[in-house]
Amino acid sequence: MKPLNPLFAGLGTTIFEVMSGLAREHHAINLGQGFPDGNGSPEIVAKAQEALADKPNQYPPMLGLPELRQAVAAHGQHFFGVAADWQTQVIVTSGATEALAASLIGLIAPGDEVVMFEPMYDSYLPIVRQAGGVPKLVRLTPPHWAVPEAELRAAFGPKTKLILFNSPHNPVGKVFSAAELALIAELCRTHDALAVCDEVYEHLVFDGATHRSIMAEPGMAERSVRIGSAGKTFSLTGWKVGYITAAPALMPIIAKVHQFLTFTTPPNLQAAVAWGLAQEGDFFSTLGREMQRKRDLLAAGLTRLGFAVQPSAGTYFLTVDIRSIGYFGSDTDFCQRLTVEAGVAAIPVGAFYDGGLNTPYVRFCFCKDDSTLIGALDRLEPYLKKVNGAW
Repeated sequence: MKPLNPLFAGLGTTIFEVMSGLAREHHAINLGQGFPDGNGSPEIVAKAQEALADKPNQYPPMLGLPELRQAVAAHGQHFFGVAADWQTQVIVTSGATEALAASLIGLIAPGDEVVMFEPMYDSYLPIVRQAGGVPKLVRLTPPHWAVPEAELRAAFGPKTKLILFNSPHNPVGKVFSAAELALIAELCRTHDALAVCDEVYEHLVFDGATHRSIMAEPGMAERSVRIGSAGKTFSLTGWKVGYITAAPALMPIIAKVHQFLTFTTPPNLQAAVAWGLAQEGDFFSTLGREMQRKRDLLAAGLTRLGFAVQPSAGTYFLTVDIRSIGYFGSDTDFCQRLTVEAGVAAIPVGAFYDGGLNTPYVRFCFCKDDSTLIGALDRLEPYLKKVNGAW
């Protein structure tokens, strides 16, 4: 057989599937993969059921239902100050991962340099490399994961096509500060570079903070792509409905890629998401407050068990330092042992670095029912007492 695609042939199975599979095998409570318990917003589910019966179940427009594209544009303007024309700047995609793929494949030419932060969501590097991009990695370090200005400036140069990042940040729960976004915007303007920002957790920002979009920074509306997700906003991850808001000059090339990836997305789901995005502010702030409460519940329990818990300003995730409980092996081994021996699955943060890295950090997901979180803590407590640091 002739060689297959060398990039993907050399990749392993995503860490999320690996750990979720291990959790299923050992009947573990899965605090690894970031999907909520429950069935999502019942109001939006009902709207999808109505649309399934009442509207055509045939191909919708390639760029998305007009009502959803209009809702995405209005929502971005109302909540985040992003002014966009729905007809020339908004595309509906089959999930945020497809939005990332369409954007990156469309914008990157072979040899272009792409600035990214480590740790990073695991799909970024394969997509960038398949598009021919050359990663320029800037490492964030705990506990605050602040952007190192000197390193970021050094990563930009004459070959920089774009910077790719997500805020709020998966896996570490960082929210980029106003100063950090201003720095990124300055470097993009100076180097005539684009910004692709994965903002799927835009409504999951805690402790009274508000989400800021790179697209709203001065001079960035004409050089930015902003990606959102109904799955994260409405706890409907299985629907795989995403959306792109892009500068008018960038949208046509992204749309051309989108047409050959998924072409379109189920119309009844689009109609329901359009209804959801048009709701009042309390509809969204309630989810943020509830996730913050769950964060605090899990953080308090993990702290009580001896873990050093890192700050989480947004997303679904908490990062802990496993050295605090006397474990000095690899994060991957720890997560495997925890899943098999304690019956609780987590994700090793080292999986979010290029080529993998041995770190002392693991990530727990808190977007679960209280009973799930308490059940995980109830399993961890006797297990940690049993090992008592004797790893």
